[in-house]
Amino acid sequence: MELRHRQPYNKAFNQALFERFRTLLSAEVGPVPFRLAETPLFISRELRDLLARNAVEIVGRLSEPQTLKKLKAAIPGRYAVPGMDALPNCVQVDFALCPAPGGGLMGQVVELQAFPSLYALMEFKTRAWNQVLADVPELKKEWSCYAGLDDDEARRRIGRMIVGGEDPEHVALVDITPEKQKTSPDFEATRKLFGVESVCVTKIIKEGRKLFREKDGKRIPIKRIYNRMVFDELEAKQVTPPWNWNEELDVTWCSHPNWYWTFSKYSLPAVEHAAIPKTSYLSDLKEIPQDLHNYVLKPLFSFAGTGVKVDVTRADVDAVPERDRHAFILQRKVEYAHALQMPDGTGVKAEVRVMLARAPDETAITPVLCLVRLSRGKMIGVDHNKDLAWTGGTVGIWPADGR
Repeated sequence: MELRHRQPYNKAFNQALFERFRTLLSAEVGPVPFRLAETPLFISRELRDLLARNAVEIVGRLSEPQTLKKLKAAIPGRYAVPGMDALPNCVQVDFALCPAPGGGLMGQVVELQAFPSLYALMEFKTRAWNQVLADVPELKKEWSCYAGLDDDEARRRIGRMIVGGEDPEHVALVDITPEKQKTSPDFEATRKLFGVESVCVTKIIKEGRKLFREKDGKRIPIKRIYNRMVFDELEAKQVTPPWNWNEELDVTWCSHPNWYWTFSKYSLPAVEHAAIPKTSYLSDLKEIPQDLHNYVLKPLFSFAGTGVKVDVTRADVDAVPERDRHAFILQRKVEYAHALQMPDGTGVKAEVRVMLARAPDETAITPVLCLVRLSRGKMIGVDHNKDLAWTGGTVGIWPADGR
């Protein structure tokens, strides 16, 4: 637990302080339709760098040619998109903060996804916290959310990842009814920081291999897609893009849709690392563990925790048909630490998402940000613990002078 900054924050905390943060943030990005946590997570440089190093090591092992070849088998034929690049542009590695041997905190991987996350929103959260913390004498300093990078350099790196060398006008952030998504504040933050506007996939116009969006009565060519579409949501809402996923289009992607399947929970059994709990495909298990209470059952391709069984029973396992067991993993449970305390002493659990970025002309994926989710229940995520204080989405920050 990071006490040097936590103690003065908790001492100064009151509801008015949090409301000021929320007001400052919504003034920049609009109303936030998910629960915001009442605090940032003050992350020590040592913990931040440990998580970043582990994320890079895991991504490196997944990127080895033989491993990558096996992982591409996860791409469904109907969703196989031509033009897949050698590495994804963005990768998210979610670490549960757990007690470390000998004291302190360490991270254990609970999720991995080569899909965009709230890159732009983290900056606006940090800006708002900087204004609020300026009123707490012990915390009046410049705070950063960028991992070991100068803010301007990190912002340029993320912008190059999203825009990919195109004119931002010809880059579209694509989702289903983006204005209604819970991630809409990040879409507005992306527009403000990088000039990239959002568009609903159903409003894209296709002519041959070319895509267009309409603005002010004018057709604007789309040359790059910042892809925020989730396949299970497309299927659940029966939304069909104006193209066939298998056809060649004159666009590039961030990240290419094939990476949604390739780097995902599907990847976890394929690599051994000290930060990855024991994970197996349900279909590979010759015997079901007797201590199922020590495992979590997860569908491979679902978003925001849908379908996850935390308190697994034999009945839960038996309910998965044999033909579908390849699409589930059984993962050893992790022991969450009380990574921070509320002012009244109540412990709060945390997951830290190490967000990595790669521009199209780069050969390495670099950690840039830490998104954080706080919980006081069994499940972590903005869809859970909605009625509990000091839970929800926040950002990992540290003194800018101590990058």
